[in-house]
Order: sequence, then C-alpha cells, then structure tokens
Amino acid sequence: MTGARQSPVFLTAEWRNLVLLNFVVDPGILQDAVPAGTELDSFEGRTFVSIVGFRFLETRVLNLPIPFHRNFEEINLRFYVRRRAADGWRRGVVFVREIVPRRAIAAIARWVYNERYVACEMSSSLALPDGPGAQGSIAYSWMHAGRPCTVRAEFREPLDEPAAGSQEEYITEHYWGYVRRRNGATLEYRVEHPRWRVWSTTQAALDGDVAGFYGPRYAEALSAPPASAFGADGSPVVVRRGTPVAARTG
Repeated sequence: MTGARQSPVFLTAEWRNLVLLNFVVDPGILQDAVPAGTELDSFEGRTFVSIVGFRFLETRVLNLPIPFHRNFEEINLRFYVRRRAADGWRRGVVFVREIVPRRAIAAIARWVYNERYVACEMSSSLALPDGPGAQGSIAYSWMHAGRPCTVRAEFREPLDEPAAGSQEEYITEHYWGYVRRRNGATLEYRVEHPRWRVWSTTQAALDGDVAGFYGPRYAEALSAPPASAFGADGSPVVVRRGTPVAARTG
C-alpha cells in the first residue's frame, strides 16, 4: 500500500467477529459487473464470491457518531478484482449486495458510494472460543420473504495470522473497494486495517433461500457447499473517501 496518495477519512469503525464463506464461481457471470479500469482477480486459477458476516462497531462518519447507528450487523456478498496503478497492482473487492438492519445506513451508503445496500431485519449469535482447543460459533441472519437466511460457522482455537500465500490471506487482504457509479465511471476507495487473525472452521453453512435473495446469476455458486470457510477476529478500520479512476489503458 506504499506510494498511494492519501484521501481524507470518510468512515472509521471496528469490524469484528467475521465469518467468511467462499464459493467458486464461473468468471463469465461476473464480467459485466466488473468496474471499468479493473479486472477479475483469482486465486490458484479459481474465481470466488464470498458471503461475509460481521459486526460493525463504534461507527463514525466524517468523525461524527450517528446516534443509534454506531453498532450493527452487516452481511455482504462480494467478488474480487485488481487494478494496475502507478504503485503496482491494487487488489480490491466489489460488493454485489450489502445487508444492514437500519434504513438510514443503507440510504447513506447508496447516496455517497452508490453501493448496493439494502435494509433487512437481522440478528446474530456469537459464542467465541475462550482457550486453546475450545470450540466457538458465529452466525448472522437476515429475513427474506418472511424467512431467515443464515451464514454460520463453528471454529476451534487457535487464532493465528493467515499463512503467506494461503487462501485466507488472499480473501482478507484486499485493501481497496471499487464501485461503478451511476454514470458508468469507477470510484476507488482505500480500506486500512492490520492483518487479521483467523480461525479454521470445523463446520460452515449458508442456509435459507439465499439464491432467491441474490437472484439466478449467483444461484448455482451459492447453492453448492463453500469451497472454504473461516472466521476472523477483525480490527479497527479506516475507510477513505473515494476518488475516480481512469478506465484501463492496457
């Protein structure tokens, strides 16, 4: 991340108690959703989408807390891209849909970044491991058509930094976000956080009519068992203001 010009801070928060389920997807179904100036990223020749659930805590926008909107759950579906910049490749994420429990949060995100936020009734259940060999679990749910959809996983200590070159490192260390603006241009924003420690899962699942919620484009990928799953402890994060990027030049 060296050499990148600093943009002003837009948001600070803590992202905690993450559960990440990763699914192999045909890259062809994502091509028309790839923002201009970026290209699909892959790991060991495979393209992934991820369902990520976590706690959004101590949220401040432009350094101001928003009353009753500081702590909440989020669940997102995302895929991975990269962009060649003057300082080298920037690896980032594109969000397909982001679920939060508060309409005001969804409205702000749609207005500022054109991100695909929706507000749904949500709940979570956390039972974190508390010692070597201890078992824990995390589950995040949202309501769709009157029924719950749930992303869940069970873990066992230890909690370690991901190994170099591992899929856990690949999934967690994309430090840029890319958004297609309403006019078709691309907005790039930087996300700053330290390396997260991860738990290996003993069991993980995605339950409910998830394919119905996300639509037929993602139905096949999300109906299959996840190719991998893990949890992460998370950390404080800084999200910087977005800046427009030029289309790919080669």
